[in-house]
Amino acid sequence: MIEFIKAHDFTQSQRLFHGRGHAYPNLSHVNVDWLEPVILITLYQEVETQWLAEQVEALRKLSDKCQSIQVQYRCRKFAPCELLWGEEITHLHAFEHGLKYHISLGKAQNSGLFLDMRNGREWVKQRSEKRCVLNLFSYTCAFSVAAIAGGASKVVNIDMSKSSLTKGRENHRLNKQDLTLVKFEGVDIFKSYGRLKKHGPYQLLISDPPSFQKGSVDIERDYKKIIRRLPDLMSENGDVLLCLNSPDLDEAFLLNEVANECPDCVFQYKLDAPEVYKEAEQGKGLKCLYFVYKPTV
Repeated sequence: MIEFIKAHDFTQSQRLFHGRGHAYPNLSHVNVDWLEPVILITLYQEVETQWLAEQVEALRKLSDKCQSIQVQYRCRKFAPCELLWGEEITHLHAFEHGLKYHISLGKAQNSGLFLDMRNGREWVKQRSEKRCVLNLFSYTCAFSVAAIAGGASKVVNIDMSKSSLTKGRENHRLNKQDLTLVKFEGVDIFKSYGRLKKHGPYQLLISDPPSFQKGSVDIERDYKKIIRRLPDLMSENGDVLLCLNSPDLDEAFLLNEVANECPDCVFQYKLDAPEVYKEAEQGKGLKCLYFVYKPTV
């Protein structure tokens, strides 16, 4: 695996190796991330102890900043983490484009920041100046942090998980941002359009939903419900960033949903994931499509 990891400067948090894209034979069960000062190996199936030890020996030589190498077993119940080398580090800050984000290891399946969305956060930062921003499925509010850093006049974060929104507040505080410009709504998006509309209209909307959450979200069924509400939420010529993580749904799915439910949203281009997210089959990885809302009436 180590031979596929290109040289990195290790100044920013990033994925070092993306096996889940199935582009590397016999390594589709492995990802490796850099979250200074930790290298985190994520395994989606069990591996031999000797193979794992060999990877640790090679990985720890990549950077003198590395103080800990850990493994998360996504193939095991509750996705536990285990220390393989160095110090036991469970809380740290991810660094990206001059911003910081709280990271927790070993507490949950996800650490607090999705590294594949790095280009999306920078895009939002560059397009947020003096704009009212709606961040749907906000998780720990990383898009919101980027938007405020880009000069947004207001950001409204929507997520059913109030604990995630609490972490979002902490991320804003970590970056010494003005919380009077940020709203946090712990509500069900599909039942709370009145609350969403109250804070609008919006000049920028980001929708980055989970593919499936039992009892709340099935995005193949539900994305159309969000898209058909865009005319109630958006300002004329407002930017809309629609994201999709499901490997079973491609860009055509999103384009068709928009064409059917909100034809006044005009497709502009797609945002690419960082280069390391190599995919053997096009359309399986992260999809981020940019539209502009241009009402015809």
